[in-house]
Amino acid sequence: MADVSKDAVINALRKVDDPDLKRDLVSLNMIKDVVIEKNNVSVTVELTTPACPLKNKIEQDCINAVKSEVKGVENVKINMTAKVTSHNDSKKNSILPGVKNTIAVASGKGGVGKSTVAVNLAVALAKDGAKVGLIDADIYGPSIPLMMGLTEKPKIYQDQETQKMLPLENYGIKLMSIGFLIDDNQAVIWRGPMASGAVKQFMSDVNWGELDYLIFDLPPGTGDIQLTLVQTIPLTGAVIVTTPQEVSLIDAKKGLKMFERVNVPVFGIIENMSYFIAPDTGKRYEIFGNGGGAKLAESLGTNFLGGIPIDPRIREGGDKGVPMVYDLPDTKESELIMEISRKLAAQVSINNLNTASPKVEILLGDEN
Repeated sequence: MADVSKDAVINALRKVDDPDLKRDLVSLNMIKDVVIEKNNVSVTVELTTPACPLKNKIEQDCINAVKSEVKGVENVKINMTAKVTSHNDSKKNSILPGVKNTIAVASGKGGVGKSTVAVNLAVALAKDGAKVGLIDADIYGPSIPLMMGLTEKPKIYQDQETQKMLPLENYGIKLMSIGFLIDDNQAVIWRGPMASGAVKQFMSDVNWGELDYLIFDLPPGTGDIQLTLVQTIPLTGAVIVTTPQEVSLIDAKKGLKMFERVNVPVFGIIENMSYFIAPDTGKRYEIFGNGGGAKLAESLGTNFLGGIPIDPRIREGGDKGVPMVYDLPDTKESELIMEISRKLAAQVSINNLNTASPKVEILLGDEN
């Protein structure tokens, strides 16, 4: 029986595409190592995010391709690793040098559960292995401290000749909020420039370290403050949270137009409070309407990332400072949020690939 060659294995893997990126794994530089021992093949595949929603499909496609295309192979082992792609932006790199991607979570109006979605998305990404930070940019209504169960003050870190704050951490997330710096009963009565200045400091004066994703929970609405913030923050992209009813959808559309105005890509729409499942009967009630988020995404040419149902446990998790994705990971609601976070991570990778200059580099281990 002829020896299995490394070139044959690589050529077989050229027939395996990343379903999101629409290109083969070899040209995407995702094949990092091929090791052959007699008739056994081991391949290391480096995904563009640990939250890849199609990880299992890619793994199985690799196994099938090698077994069907390469004669003599008996066993194929695929080692799945991940390295999050980075948004290459000079402004971001100068302000946040260790942060690969910055994502705004926005809503056209208040009351749609934007902060709840932002918190659970951050925790979901971290659970999949990403390094995640969360900035509470909702200066006038900071709710992240409550939702993440933190009340202490940030510590000061001496960085050579400058002093920086250290973000607080919980559930694997690095956090910063104006709520950590003021008393609970103190109202933030600031004009727009002061609010945007605070967010700037949360970027430049905080030691964030290395992060795959830094999420900004923006204030609701599309007014001057929001516009100033999205012009200030060097964003990779944004997601918009809405509810199914028409009045929320109208405002969500305004939010998308705001990001278009400042040339920030919108990765998709998340529909919160999509429906309610009665716990006693299992009957589904569409309290705020049906399918509005998906229809809006289609009409605006963006992605529908998914819907999150009404569930008292999601609200209870926010009130007690334990996000549902962390507290009740095996529930259907948590699984839906995990799926949404993975779709978001995929859109970030697609955006980074489409905006990066072409580069192909294959790094393979020594043949054994």
